[in-house]
Amino acid sequence: MIKKYISISNHPSFTRYLLKWVLLTTSIALVIGSMVAFFLWLLNSAIFFRFSHPYLIYLLPLAGVAIHFIYQAFGKSSEKGNNLILEEIHQPGDGVPARMGPLVLFSTVITHLFGGSAGREGTAVQIGGSIAQVFAQWFKLDQKDVKILLMAGLAAGFGAVFGTPITGAIFAIEVITIGKLDSKAIIPCLLASFVGDLTVKILGISHTLYHIDLLTGSDFLSSLLAQFDLLLILKIILAAIAFGLASFLFSELVHLIKNIFGTIFKTQWLIPFSGGIIIILLLILFGKPDYLSLGVNAEYPGAITISSAFTKGGAETLSWLWKTIFTTITIGTGFKGGEVTPLFYIGATLGNTVADFLNAPVSLFAALGFIAVFAGTTNTPFACTIMGAELFGGTYILFFAIACFVAYFCSGNSGIYGAQKINGSKFWFDTKTDHRNIKDAHDKRRNYFIGKLRKYRRA
Repeated sequence: MIKKYISISNHPSFTRYLLKWVLLTTSIALVIGSMVAFFLWLLNSAIFFRFSHPYLIYLLPLAGVAIHFIYQAFGKSSEKGNNLILEEIHQPGDGVPARMGPLVLFSTVITHLFGGSAGREGTAVQIGGSIAQVFAQWFKLDQKDVKILLMAGLAAGFGAVFGTPITGAIFAIEVITIGKLDSKAIIPCLLASFVGDLTVKILGISHTLYHIDLLTGSDFLSSLLAQFDLLLILKIILAAIAFGLASFLFSELVHLIKNIFGTIFKTQWLIPFSGGIIIILLLILFGKPDYLSLGVNAEYPGAITISSAFTKGGAETLSWLWKTIFTTITIGTGFKGGEVTPLFYIGATLGNTVADFLNAPVSLFAALGFIAVFAGTTNTPFACTIMGAELFGGTYILFFAIACFVAYFCSGNSGIYGAQKINGSKFWFDTKTDHRNIKDAHDKRRNYFIGKLRKYRRA
């Protein structure tokens, strides 16, 4: 009865339309939130288990090979990850396979259990997308409704994994196409994100809390007035340029590493194996595990983490660069998990370094880097501005917006999601852009530089 009712896609009554989406989004969000809660519990357990068994890092190459063969045997199109979900939203095809969620969940846990430097948002988003597709097939939704439900699943996964429900909804409608917000899906996305986040909280999963020290005084009003400090705003703009360039570097390195390893190794399982070997060598070189895994929990007293970056002296000058290298090698050679939490680490530690250089407030600049590098690599400045308010409070939302939008502009037509469409140029004065999506923009940049290099060699 309910199934028959929900399958009606063009009902004239707004009330019935609303009820349809309330039933659908609430249902998928409850399932997604429960799966994400299980994933976060399992991930946390795996990370702390590795802390007490540090020798597991030396098995990372074998873990990478295992992940490769798991996807070869069962993954099929699931290997595309987040990009497959974006492709299905743009142009529905064979759909998001139901196996994607379980595969990425356990592959991500394996990656972190053995010390790979990866994130967790990719896992949550793919869990959301695969569950949404199952519901769409069950209720026999048309293509238009499938797109909306996939976006709601994306929102539920993102909001649940980070505890930022408004950000999850905005991210889902902003990440699809650069320069365009698909507002038709906002209500389902908001509802799904809030229910997903609430489900995680009810199941007892908590998120790390971060704090920005008040500026120029000990009261709210003094901090509010600080937003009219022109020198501080200038420093934020300079920092945001650095955040945007760091975003560009990260995105380009991920694509570059995938291309290089794909060219060198014709035997595919050697790619994650060699990636694991390189991570081990880097660990031996640095002599400390600070740049492994998420970077949220401290493996030992005094370790550099996201939280430590909010205090003076809580990061080294090049911590952001080392985390960039560790993460791009991990993700670029086929390990699973996503990039966003490492991007938080990169941004926060870079913010710490820039604050010291500019004589600026450390905790504020760590927070700005936290959201701005994410904004630059995902091309979602609106969502990241809201994330700043959800995570750090709304007192400095003007600063959040400045940092996110400047970083977004400075990152150019780059990003971590190759299937993300480009709807015109980021700059009003540049009306000529023929890039279809991020992958197309990257490939044209790569071919341009290869052509220039060949021309230089011939000369």
